[in-house]
Amino acid sequence: MKKRGRGMACMWYPIGFTVAANPSAATVKVNTDGTATLLTGTVETGQGALTVLGQIAAEALGIATDDVHVVSADTDTTPMDTGAIASRTTYVTGNAVIKAAEQAREILFEAAAPMLNVKPEQLEARDRKIQVLGFPQQYKTIGEVAHHSEIVIGRPAIGSGSYNPPTVEMDPETGQGKPFSTYVYATQIADVEVDDETGEVEVLRIVAAHDCGTPINPMLVEGQIQGGISMGVGFALQEEILFKDGKQVNPNLTNYIMPTSLDMPELEVEMVDNYDPTGPFGAKGAGEPTAVPTAAAIMNAIYDAVGVRITSLPATSEKVLSAILEQKAA
Repeated sequence: MKKRGRGMACMWYPIGFTVAANPSAATVKVNTDGTATLLTGTVETGQGALTVLGQIAAEALGIATDDVHVVSADTDTTPMDTGAIASRTTYVTGNAVIKAAEQAREILFEAAAPMLNVKPEQLEARDRKIQVLGFPQQYKTIGEVAHHSEIVIGRPAIGSGSYNPPTVEMDPETGQGKPFSTYVYATQIADVEVDDETGEVEVLRIVAAHDCGTPINPMLVEGQIQGGISMGVGFALQEEILFKDGKQVNPNLTNYIMPTSLDMPELEVEMVDNYDPTGPFGAKGAGEPTAVPTAAAIMNAIYDAVGVRITSLPATSEKVLSAILEQKAA
């Protein structure tokens, strides 16, 4: 007989780290055609980091994301970055990008002020223009201002910035301290169906609510959450490295089973907009935390369905059936 169950799991997860130096740097150059070039050492691993960093630079400069050309090469040509680790890129590198973009923007304001007969603090950058606060009809295009600053004044609009979350050493005696600068939170709920005659588990639906600060790109965040859930489903039910006589017996994707699109349940993703004043435009991060609560929610759902606790992953049909039979025997 197939029995249904529902399980929930909650988590908190740190973003970046502060127990050691954790810096990122960025350079932003505003070109005379009104576009901008962003130089960053961040590595794109499919999470959409370069898109988000381009958006952050565009927002700070008052131009469109399409106007920003992101250069992510190597340390011969780009500023340093600690790495795509600890779900830190949006939070740490994003802050560095804002600082670099704001420095370039200040150069534009200083160049535009005499052109518009105002003080630099009376200007704002919006819609590809440098305009007077409260009087948007008085403006110069960013391309005009960048050209004037570079060709007439002799000061190219280039900014550099770096950000390092405040480093806080741990207490050497107690090991206590503040090892991370900020945290994210999430809850996932899983609906499963368990066959108590075979032990087979099918995940029917997962609802995931995640706080990642203010999402810079909601579609990318949703994609990351969906991808994290896919990893969590594999972790919970399928993926296992097997050894025999000290040698891995399933070193390829023929017999190391991973979820496919056909194995994925119905997904419902919710994002909690929880502005973080220390993050770039209120953002924190969404990377690794997306996979954390999935397996726990599924295990709780299995318990709700058939009353057995699976404490060794993955929860294969054999393990689930064995636990059911042991429970009946007891």
